[in-house]
Amino acid sequence: MVKNYKIRAPYFEIGPKCFMWGERMLKLAKAVDKIAAKYDLDVIITPQYTDIRLLAENTERIHVYAQHMDSLTPGRGLGSVLPEAIKEAGAVGVMLNHAEKKLTLDEVAAAIKRADEVGLASIVCADTVEEIRQVAMLAPNLIVAEPTDLIGTGVASDMGYVRDTIAAVRAINPDIMVLQGAGISGPNDVANVIRAGAQATGCTSGVMKAADPEAAAEEMLYTLRKTWDEVNGK
Repeated sequence: MVKNYKIRAPYFEIGPKCFMWGERMLKLAKAVDKIAAKYDLDVIITPQYTDIRLLAENTERIHVYAQHMDSLTPGRGLGSVLPEAIKEAGAVGVMLNHAEKKLTLDEVAAAIKRADEVGLASIVCADTVEEIRQVAMLAPNLIVAEPTDLIGTGVASDMGYVRDTIAAVRAINPDIMVLQGAGISGPNDVANVIRAGAQATGCTSGVMKAADPEAAAEEMLYTLRKTWDEVNGK
């Protein structure tokens, strides 16, 4: 766990995957940057590698993460994603073990170690409660609790899963904040997971496939802020 990284609950993650890139991605990132400031929220965006510098140099509030990273050190490794390179491009963190880029547990451990070495925060995706426990033992900064079979379906996790995964991580390391993902398609899903105790949530399809991605992002971020404040008596 990289020690000097700061992110506050409630936070939100927008994962463009391969839906958006270049100037269109920059337009969304700039809008989200302003929305994040408006509602005083931290927002992670995981753009294409080629867009990391573009977003990092043109935004102030968002946290730019790489979509993946390999654990190699400088030298050989054609086609690999070097930790030092994404750090120098302006990323502050890296996502690991997404369902579309699965790693072995040993690979996750090695990548977290390298992220720590170069000063990148790590957010690690995991599916089952047991996998989430195993990942928590590796001490990433953040964990995404995300049932693989719900990704992209628009069907959110049941609240029992939300509560169980949060409890599992807290029992191992309460410093690791858990983001509830998969099937978050609109503001109602955001509100439901926050009311169930989540510290964060995130979305791909609900923003990327919306007729107006900027408006969709604002609606979800507004709901995140409003629901969090209601739950926490602010």
